[in-house]
Amino acid sequence: MSLPSRPDLSAEQKAVFELIEGTRDNIFVTGRAGTGKSTLLNHLSWNTEKQIVIAAPTGVAALNVGGQTIHSLFRLPIGLIADSEIEQNDQTKKLLNTIDTLVIDEISMVNADLMDAMDRSLRQARARKSEPFGGVQVVLFGDPYQLAPVPGHGEERDYINDTYRSFWFFDARVWQETPLRVIELVQIHRQADSEFRRMLTAVRHGTVDAEIGGKLNAAGERPIPDDGSIITLASRNDAVTRINAAELKKLPGKLLTARAEVNGDFGKAAHPADEKLELKVGAQVMFLRNDTAGPDGQRWVNGTIGTVTRIDANVYVEVDGEVHEVEPAVWEKYKYSYSAATKQLKREIVAEFTQFPLRLAWAVTIHKSQGKTYDRAIVDLGARAFSPGQTYVALSRLTSIDGLYLSRPLRPSDVIVDADVARFMSGRESVNPEPAAGARPTPRAEN
Repeated sequence: MSLPSRPDLSAEQKAVFELIEGTRDNIFVTGRAGTGKSTLLNHLSWNTEKQIVIAAPTGVAALNVGGQTIHSLFRLPIGLIADSEIEQNDQTKKLLNTIDTLVIDEISMVNADLMDAMDRSLRQARARKSEPFGGVQVVLFGDPYQLAPVPGHGEERDYINDTYRSFWFFDARVWQETPLRVIELVQIHRQADSEFRRMLTAVRHGTVDAEIGGKLNAAGERPIPDDGSIITLASRNDAVTRINAAELKKLPGKLLTARAEVNGDFGKAAHPADEKLELKVGAQVMFLRNDTAGPDGQRWVNGTIGTVTRIDANVYVEVDGEVHEVEPAVWEKYKYSYSAATKQLKREIVAEFTQFPLRLAWAVTIHKSQGKTYDRAIVDLGARAFSPGQTYVALSRLTSIDGLYLSRPLRPSDVIVDADVARFMSGRESVNPEPAAGARPTPRAEN
């Protein structure tokens, strides 16, 4: 199996890596879209000298980082946990006792109740009930300006409102006992244009004025090509389904179906690609993972758009004038276990999902575009943006404002920032991007 591509870290990313490795601090690594949070996490997983466990709130997020879901790792029940007893068998206790550092990706999707449940689980398993997280270092990755935890309903919501300042992870009770250092990566790798970066920062923080709004709308009002050559980032699933089905139907030729091979208990909610992928020659598709097998280096990345030119045992996709043969990819579902023989953590494959790493890409939901990069895209917010960060996620997928197309002009009501996120993030830090050789990274306040 090919190892994933591991690009070199920037000086800023190296400083944060050294901070994680060289301290026991609990750290939240955040940053705007395109600052390389995923690159840093990937580097940490391959290069740390600590015994780390990587977890994420959903199956798909866990797959993306080669980790395990939080609920599976800690054997926690789904739903509100509150102060109910946490049951742990001997295997779970042994596993949790081997951890030096717990890494959680997409932390913004983790609610305060689950954060406190992880704290209690570690204290209980490690018999160190007076120490937050049982003495384990916690490193969190994510951007609360982009993704939010799913709110509770009914009595669950009443409990949350009575117990927590907000349902965000940063308002968990454990943070009243131990500090959480918020380190914000500030060097943006996705957009080179400083003016566009300035506009995106304003959208992220909810400080869009008439000038910025006017520039975004002026850029996005150009005529949208009607040949289906540009991906649409839509706020609603039904819009995505309708667009993809209509464009696929327009194409001549035979409809071919590739069915995924699933081994082990993968779980439908965690499927990283379509279980039934329908394609025709001429279909616009998006790659769902980075290429790791190219003879001359990386031929595509997660989010690259191409066109199907031929289908036989494999799928042939044209990207920027060059045709690539695409073979089925294998996604592996992991589970951590404890080895009594070696006294070490083991990461074992418990299920596999095999499918072509492709998805129809005339349209995709804004939510599923998270982490992707596009040169051109149509942003379709429908009647209105309905969740905080939605407009920011959509706009920040683009490498340049020259690639922005708007299905309708942006309105002030489309730019929504969660008040609790703004409160929490006002105390963030960034790291000095060029620390002196051999020096420990020096945090500084960001103006």
